[in-house]
Amino acid sequence: MYVFVAVPLELAFALGLALLLNRGLKGLGLYRALYYIPSLIGGSVAISILWQQVFGGKGIVNQMLALFGIHMQSWVGTPSQAIWVLILLKVWQFGSPMIIFLAGLKQIPADFYEASSLDGAGKWKQFLYITLPLLTPIVLFNTIMQMITSFQAFTPAYIISNGTGGPINSTLFYTLYLYQNGFGNFQMGYASAMAWVLFIIIAIFTALAFLSSNKWVHYEN
Repeated sequence: MYVFVAVPLELAFALGLALLLNRGLKGLGLYRALYYIPSLIGGSVAISILWQQVFGGKGIVNQMLALFGIHMQSWVGTPSQAIWVLILLKVWQFGSPMIIFLAGLKQIPADFYEASSLDGAGKWKQFLYITLPLLTPIVLFNTIMQMITSFQAFTPAYIISNGTGGPINSTLFYTLYLYQNGFGNFQMGYASAMAWVLFIIIAIFTALAFLSSNKWVHYEN
């Protein structure tokens, strides 16, 4: 669930911001640096602890909701909501794919947009028939990289659940369960087998992405 929800949301958000930054804003370098910071620190222990506090029972999110008369329990302490806190943290780390999307947008010739404008194409049609098809190689790259990173996610789940995967195993990621078996129960053989299974799973999904690319990825030639 984490991989198949967080990765598309992260890439969609990254592409949207890349499109906004590609409109010739002043101080583009500053914006790129600011937006890239979450990708640098998003998987750290400090940010995971901060995220745990922000979405805790007395965190700033609940304090803001209380101003509108909405009283919520701890987001990280509720089984149905804890996983969404981790997904939101993953989406927040949009900086790396955004920079790559922005580089791809810079490579699309402006002549394509000028010609389509003369033919009466609006912004939406230009995005569907010019921008998106020409960005599909980068979409493939970002998808594979973020998918691999998401399958290997460990630190946020470990910190937010205090290493338990709770509440009620709602944040028990595969990597966290592997860690518990290897370094908690000292079942190194079982943990090693789990690591190989994770490697095979990642390899299968990566291979499927490459095999399916023949149908939706468009290269210049």
